[in-house]
Amino acid sequence: MSYSDQKKGMLIAFTAIIFITPDALLIRLANLNSWNLIFYRGFIPFIVVFIGLLIIYKTKLLNEIINNGVYGFFYACVFTVTNIVFVISIENTNVANTLIMIALAPMLSAILSFIFLKESPDKKTWIAIIITTLSVVYIFYDALDAGDFLGNFLGLVCATGLAVGAVIIRSAKKISLVPSAMIGKLMVSLIALFFANQLKLESNDIVIIPLMCVMCVAIPFVLITLAPRFITAAEVNLFFLLETILGPLWVWLVIKEQPSFETIFGGSIIIATIATHSFLNLKKT
Repeated sequence: MSYSDQKKGMLIAFTAIIFITPDALLIRLANLNSWNLIFYRGFIPFIVVFIGLLIIYKTKLLNEIINNGVYGFFYACVFTVTNIVFVISIENTNVANTLIMIALAPMLSAILSFIFLKESPDKKTWIAIIITTLSVVYIFYDALDAGDFLGNFLGLVCATGLAVGAVIIRSAKKISLVPSAMIGKLMVSLIALFFANQLKLESNDIVIIPLMCVMCVAIPFVLITLAPRFITAAEVNLFFLLETILGPLWVWLVIKEQPSFETIFGGSIIIATIATHSFLNLKKT
């Protein structure tokens, strides 16, 4: 069966986000502080993806990294910053605050794509972005605390990083930037190493940290790096809004924290909007 670029991109983005959704929960369950956790979230995915790329490219891996050129350099830098600020944001505010900031990524992607790539999302994508963004604001309208400025600000930086990264990938869609993302993970671990003070894994962290780093970090970052080659940056980041509803559901299932009415109602709108948008795009291809 032959898949169009639209179908490939949507399937890749959807799969990535499904893997990402338990991430915030696992960060909360981990006993490591920010920088120790950031080290493992950089180092383990780097090793996993390095082995995978080594199997694929063999002795040509270094050439693949070099061939990513200036796009690869900037993507690795943006990827590094985004990965670091995500964890620090979650640990300096509540998960809701971070997620509402990240929910701005589709809108930012659409704006940046329009400015730099002259790639204007179609009408239904703009409508989907607006509806889902407003739904996120509705879910967490009372969650933003004025005292959580650092966490909220870093959440906004993370959203901007996701948007910029997706636009970079889209502008270089003829090449795979997965090798550059791998270098970004190495940079994350090296930076964290300067601030980490306790890297020994104990108790539940022996299971939680490797599981998080492989399932919620390594696999999704490869898929998210591939998706914008097939669909627009705005469409890729639109899928991130699924985490807004599925993230709290993971928390509910694992630690029995009941989602609010706003989460259930707003989340239903998000899922319905993304499902409708995806159906319409699949129908036309």
